Amino acid sequence: MSNFDVFNGDADGICALIQLRQHQPLQSTRVTGVKRDINLLKRVDASAGDQVTVLDVSLDKNRDALLKVLDQGAEVLYFDHHFAGDIPEHPSLTTHIDTSPTTCTSLLVDQYLHGAYRAWAVTAAFGDNFHDSAIEAAKPLALSAQQLSRLQELGTYINYNGYGSDISDLHFDPDRLYQLMLPYADPLDFIASDPSFQQLQTGYQEDMRLAEELKAELENTANAVFVLPDASWARRVSGVYGNELARTHQQRAHALLTHKPDGGYLVSVRAPLSNRNGADTLCRQFDTGGGRAAAAGINHLPDADFDNFVKRFQETYPG
Repeated sequence: MSNFDVFNGDADGICALIQLRQHQPLQSTRVTGVKRDINLLKRVDASAGDQVTVLDVSLDKNRDALLKVLDQGAEVLYFDHHFAGDIPEHPSLTTHIDTSPTTCTSLLVDQYLHGAYRAWAVTAAFGDNFHDSAIEAAKPLALSAQQLSRLQELGTYINYNGYGSDISDLHFDPDRLYQLMLPYADPLDFIASDPSFQQLQTGYQEDMRLAEELKAELENTANAVFVLPDASWARRVSGVYGNELARTHQQRAHALLTHKPDGGYLVSVRAPLSNRNGADTLCRQFDTGGGRAAAAGINHLPDADFDNFVKRFQETYPG
């Protein structure tokens, strides 16, 4: 029997797996990638009796591969908070899927494990821009304001590390970052003792300084569009800068379009924090689009679709 751990390369996917593997250590083949690399189940070659755990990737985007894995006789445990569509009924499939706009995959795993590794779930919730949910989940931990702030920083940095067109854009391969953090039962110990935290912090701060010099392409009280250059720093920072804009302007929706090397754009959309809806519906109108209600994206928006996207974005969030 073989074990497969399939997880998104962002804070939510990594921290979800950390919780599960601290609870149940096992040898597994890990399958992950950059945050936008979500068609991960197709890379799993499972056999009868294998165990497959899937974390923080849309079931809808992996439906065919999931059905194939199940047909091959594997058992699948699936945690996620993205749009799922119709969930297959199969005796070998167990799902914990909740698409409500106030939860994330790590918080679902936290519920499953009865809060056993809560600090990692809080870290993930901060990283996925669920700050209110993170603060609420952290209450039983009785953390100081400084400790809570450190978990927020770590979650932000892990999430930041996941953005890029490919692994070469990232500071750490997400699987490597997972391995570095896994030995720490408490993420505060990782922050205090592992030099990779400082590396992530430095990279984040340098990239955010560049992002904060950007001017909006279009901007009003209801929505704003930013266009980022074709550069590794821009691809790395697009998601976390979108999160920061969303927190700063809570009544406004944001779209960040990053030029790609071969033309077109990588798109990140953030719904207003005052109305965490519509981002996934908007992005699914375009090929390679997906995500969740509060935050979604498009992996490749052709240049010719720029005006159409902006029009639909402004129609989705008219104020």
